[in-house]
Amino acid sequence: MNKFAKDFRDFILRGNVLDLAVAVVIGVAFNAVVTSLVNDIIMPIIAGIIGKPNFDDLTFTLGDGIVYYGKFLTALVNFLIIAATLFVIIRAFESLQHRRRNGEVEEPEEAKTDEVLLLEQIRDLLAQQQA
Repeated sequence: MNKFAKDFRDFILRGNVLDLAVAVVIGVAFNAVVTSLVNDIIMPIIAGIIGKPNFDDLTFTLGDGIVYYGKFLTALVNFLIIAATLFVIIRAFESLQHRRRNGEVEEPEEAKTDEVLLLEQIRDLLAQQQA
């Protein structure tokens, strides 16, 4: 194997690259969830209030050109909704982390293995014998 192939293999197998790949995949999946939230839930609510699901048809003519400022407004509203959604999610996560650090939220107990249960029984028997 030549040096380039070996270096490339070592680079790919490093933990950082795998972590980055997982982060990208999770980011794409999260983007789909947030986009669906905006397009399928929040924008129809706005359409019910304002009467339009988006502003794409708002235009004005400038000389021979047509300025589609409504598409910009739709993109701006989508951005603001996505930013607000991410803000709420991140704040909730940070609050949960803060409460967890302060002991307000108990960590779930992991299932104990047979070895740990056996060691606990031995410990308890030894404590009874010493008492």
